[in-house]
Amino acid sequence: MINITIENDLGERQALEVPTDMGFNLMEVLKAYEYDIHATCGGMALCATCHIEIVEGMDKLPESNDTELSTLDTLPDAGYNSRLACQLRPSDDMDGLVIRLKALQEA
Repeated sequence: MINITIENDLGERQALEVPTDMGFNLMEVLKAYEYDIHATCGGMALCATCHIEIVEGMDKLPESNDTELSTLDTLPDAGYNSRLACQLRPSDDMDGLVIRLKALQEA
């Protein structure tokens, strides 16, 4: 298990315990914690309804693939620290990651 923190727009933070051994991606974990993630494309990196902003720990993540980059490129508010939660598989390296859910603000 690792700890990932969700930060809301007010700066309030909620820590989540995230399993690393179950094969879930971060989008699936967020849905399991009942965050309002639509996941319209089912985790194929096509819809961006799981867009997140990395607040702390960008260096803990693997590089984005071309599909993820192409989808992020369609978003008006995507930045260098934007990722799609469906493309991130929790690993021990991600312990301490802090994210903000962006898709909720765009809906």
